[in-house]
Amino acid sequence: MKPLPFRRTKIIATLGPATESEEMLAKLIRAGVDVMRLNMAHAKHDWTRMIIQRIRAVSKDVGREVAIMMDIKGPEIRTGDLEVPIELQAGEIFDFTVKPEVDRDRGEEIRSVDVNYRNLVNDIRIGDTVLVDSGLIRLEVLEKNDAHIRCRVLTPGQLTSRRHINLPGVHVNLPSFTEKDRGDTLVGIAEGIDFVALSFVREATDIVNLRGFLKEHGSRARIVAKIEDQSAINNLDEIIRATDVLMIARGDLGIEIPLEELPVVQRRAVRICLSIGRPVIVATHMLESMIGQPMPTRAEITDVANAVFESADCVMLSGETTVGRYPLDCVRVLDTISRRIENELANEYGEPSVFLAERMKILRSAVLMADELPNSSILCFTRRGITAAGLAAHRPVRAPILGITDSVETLRHLRMVRSVEPYLLAAFGDPEKTITRAVELLLGQGRIKSGDKLVIISDIMTASNQRVDSIQLRTVA
Repeated sequence: MKPLPFRRTKIIATLGPATESEEMLAKLIRAGVDVMRLNMAHAKHDWTRMIIQRIRAVSKDVGREVAIMMDIKGPEIRTGDLEVPIELQAGEIFDFTVKPEVDRDRGEEIRSVDVNYRNLVNDIRIGDTVLVDSGLIRLEVLEKNDAHIRCRVLTPGQLTSRRHINLPGVHVNLPSFTEKDRGDTLVGIAEGIDFVALSFVREATDIVNLRGFLKEHGSRARIVAKIEDQSAINNLDEIIRATDVLMIARGDLGIEIPLEELPVVQRRAVRICLSIGRPVIVATHMLESMIGQPMPTRAEITDVANAVFESADCVMLSGETTVGRYPLDCVRVLDTISRRIENELANEYGEPSVFLAERMKILRSAVLMADELPNSSILCFTRRGITAAGLAAHRPVRAPILGITDSVETLRHLRMVRSVEPYLLAAFGDPEKTITRAVELLLGQGRIKSGDKLVIISDIMTASNQRVDSIQLRTVA
């Protein structure tokens, strides 16, 4: 079976101590990473400015522009600091304190830890479940007052400082866009980031508010909505329609919902995104074992393959490339699996998605034609990335989408879109001359060769000066 010459599924790598050097950045870019993620939960502003500038400089040196996604922390409930870890035993009574200054004045000795969210007592109910440290410790709420929440330990474990708290099924009245997020995003805007990932999105209004903030500060960064709790699942359709990109953040999501629901939610989210042409990222625990081991588990291989089979736009690495011992190997594993599954999909050729808009039907025709012609590519010209994204929404399985743009910003945005290989061609002008220049560029880079077929999507001017869409079929001379 002849391998495909390109990879459709995009790779996102999170940067950290293992990958922040110029040498490793260059290796990651050459290995095929499309988007660099900055996790602002752990990043300082000085480091953020430095690493963004470094990514841009290394991209220029390598000759391959990559996108930068700033993942802001969002609302978060954490335990406070502890002098020594607490070993919680099953059945033990334990307190979460929201007002440490208030003495309980009780005779019994009950261990406790502070919580950073004062209004937690107003959101939580008797009988609710509290999950601590990625769900490793499980407690049940027995009673509460304005100073503390009393719980019974259901699943024992060691509690250390500043552990994350999840509250399945509880609507928490924290703002979706915090003051820390504002400060972090302003740094990103000043440095020209391409994507802002909003954590713990609960409803479409969260995205609308962030979009207003970006517009107010002159940023054209695209928004990535991260679904991480039950509220997001309840409002999934409206969130997907409001955002630019969806991320299925399976870490917290897998804690907040029953574990057997997670693959169902992933599949549903991907399908909705495909139905309206919205890019979608599958994230978290893709190759978790490779943080310390040189080879993935068989289950991880299948997990990555399933994301590609589902036609997700991107797969994402987190700890694997921040603190892992084998970051470059992780990227190569994603690349290898993606190419193999995409090759399989090309042999299981099926009908692409059907859209109602007239222009989408025109783009569908181009995809059908290109997929049926051997040695063909789809060539489109796009200033804002809309045409390229529209073509990608039809999920071509054989022909690549060669997206020609005159905007570096758009080129970076297209790094997130499945099947699109973006190229920069400055100063669009006369349509025929622009097509000629694009073909020369692609020939020069060895992307196409004489005899290849090009299905060209462009607009032409009629005699009455009306701009209309056109599909052309040409053979490379």
